[in-house]
Amino acid sequence: MWRCVLQKGSTCLMQVEPPKFHHQRSFSALFLRLLTQRLLHRPAETTYVPRFRDTKYSLAHSGARCYKKDISSTLEFPLSPVTFTDIKQFLRSKNVPFDDGYSCLHVPSIFVEPAARKDGFSLFVDKTTGQFLCKDTLVEGSWEDLQDCLEVMQNEEQEFLSPRVLLEYPESAEEQDERERELMEVQRIWSSSVPLTDLPEDEAQTIKTMFQITKITNATLKKFGVKLFKPTKSLVFPWFSGPDSSLKGIKLLSAQSTDTDKVTYNEATVPKSSSYYNLFGLPLVNRMDSEVVVTGYELDALAVSQATGLPSVALPRGVSCLPPILLPHLEQFKRVTLWLGGDIRSWEASKIFSRKLGLRRCSLVRPGEFQPCPVEALAKGKNLTRIIKASIPASHKSIVSFKQLREDVYGELINRDQVAGVKWTRFPELNKILKGHRRGELTVFTGPTGSGKTTFISELALDLCTQGVNTLWGSFEINNVRLAKIMLTQFAMQKLEENLEQYDFWADKFEELPLYFMTFHGQQNIKTVLDTMQHAVYLYDINHVIIDNLQFMMGQENLSVDKFAVQDHIVGVFRKFATNSGCHVTLIIHPRKEEDDRELQTASIFGSAKASQEADNVLILQEKKLVTCPGRRSLQVTKNRFDGDVGIFPLEFIKSSLTFSTLIKGKHRLRKVAAKPGNEKKKEEEVAAAVAAAAEGKAELGDEVKKAKVEKVAKMTPRTAKSPATEKGAAPK
Repeated sequence: MWRCVLQKGSTCLMQVEPPKFHHQRSFSALFLRLLTQRLLHRPAETTYVPRFRDTKYSLAHSGARCYKKDISSTLEFPLSPVTFTDIKQFLRSKNVPFDDGYSCLHVPSIFVEPAARKDGFSLFVDKTTGQFLCKDTLVEGSWEDLQDCLEVMQNEEQEFLSPRVLLEYPESAEEQDERERELMEVQRIWSSSVPLTDLPEDEAQTIKTMFQITKITNATLKKFGVKLFKPTKSLVFPWFSGPDSSLKGIKLLSAQSTDTDKVTYNEATVPKSSSYYNLFGLPLVNRMDSEVVVTGYELDALAVSQATGLPSVALPRGVSCLPPILLPHLEQFKRVTLWLGGDIRSWEASKIFSRKLGLRRCSLVRPGEFQPCPVEALAKGKNLTRIIKASIPASHKSIVSFKQLREDVYGELINRDQVAGVKWTRFPELNKILKGHRRGELTVFTGPTGSGKTTFISELALDLCTQGVNTLWGSFEINNVRLAKIMLTQFAMQKLEENLEQYDFWADKFEELPLYFMTFHGQQNIKTVLDTMQHAVYLYDINHVIIDNLQFMMGQENLSVDKFAVQDHIVGVFRKFATNSGCHVTLIIHPRKEEDDRELQTASIFGSAKASQEADNVLILQEKKLVTCPGRRSLQVTKNRFDGDVGIFPLEFIKSSLTFSTLIKGKHRLRKVAAKPGNEKKKEEEVAAAVAAAAEGKAELGDEVKKAKVEKVAKMTPRTAKSPATEKGAAPK
């Protein structure tokens, strides 16, 4: 099934084929016979495995090297886009009735006998991806799975299918071992944990104080099945799922105090986060409930349930993403209130998630001083029911008044640091200028050919990705293997080819990053690229898309068409996508051809002025080709729409780790290289600059520069220069 393959590892390559109508398909008699034999439980000579699983199985066993984590199955996985119209046309062609829901189509389950169906429409088909889930049997699969099953039902005149046809599929030995290890670990931790109600009163109170949940009652903790794992003093939240409501996983939450007397929480999940799809609190929801509060964290769900009595669930990975596989579980609710936290990031996530859930039924709790996160609001004695009733509708009109924007403006003023976006840890100087990485913006990045644009922007994106910014790479110039090698080297901060024994260690950590790649290379149609980006934003909640680079993506087609007009159209498309999806787009564009002795400017960006006009940020990687020294490269910000600050700071390239670091002033050694003919004036200016730097003690002089300096010292007044003896520390004569 697609979910098992697509999300096997967080490093996934997505490939798009041309759109096609899936109902115009034919199947071989062998395919139908083998599938029918599985459905009717008759022994078959050959086991039926869907075509994409055959590919998965062969890939998992290819190659001589045995990987600890099988991610090779995700490398060339075909992904055919499907539209809402395609889905409806196919269902109508098979005479399948359906109801139009908020984010899914509701279809009668084909995996349950008609007489035994609890609900007439218990199979949910995602309107965007076609992925389906049967809530009665918890059978799930891709759109192609559903098509295959309906084709067989029609040809064999069957009323229903056995769910085993999609529940039973071959796994590699590595997959089986990993799954068994995870289940054993889950059972070990859960059986070793104790309910908080079984602890002595003073110990239970200490734990509650540690997690700041003194207002959460023992009855609420018992209701949600929360336990304590004593060896690490961690709260344990269970994940119950399946027809038998068995234990599928756990989340451990540990508390840690900071210097500012605030408590920070560290989460760990088993299985790993990319396979953890729990809606904590979902087993407590009644089929007849029509309202639910969706929170970002388990403790918030406890607080809402206790204070309001409303059904409340928590997302598996906080505000980082809402996996589409969870949407069918929320279809029954006519009103969904999103209260994901008390900061700007949770507010932005609420607006993004409401689009998936359906704007017309969602309401959002605006963060603010008087509306913190639920668990904090409960601790402060606030009325949570009143806060939820005061939530604002997610849907909006095209025209709004300042009265509707007033609280948003105030929220940005009091949360100025959060509004500025995610801060870079590797480039503190960039934080001083751009203030942070923000959703919904378009950044244009340029630099001379060969200056290291891809290397620098990959580290810039990697910095954000390690902080939880879901990232999608579109590398049209270099292939994904080479790009992944660069990023892995930057992640490990060392040459892994010289330390191959550490490869699996760093690869395992790198695999856990929310990083995805498009499989495009070279020229590509903008519509296909845009479809892939929209799909990724929906499926993986992508926050940052990098396009490297615009010229390679455009290619040389349509030479009769004005290439500048084509580029302007593409830039406009990316600008609209960033705004509408709330996703940051970084667009790399080659500059015009400039002389080696000239610095690039905003006007140096190839094409018309539209790219720089549409961009929120313009970054230029400057390179002094006539000088070789650690500070020969610098990053210049020439446009910053957020607050207008611009500036430039030097960079030092570290070849062993392929990383850039902010240059420490006064530590670099300047060395001149031969200048091109006709650049004598430029050479003279650089010599003068080197002399001035040496006079201030900021650099050491090379032999050539010293010689030129000595020739100039005689012409300079004592006020503007020191004698060589003085520079060496000797007393002047």
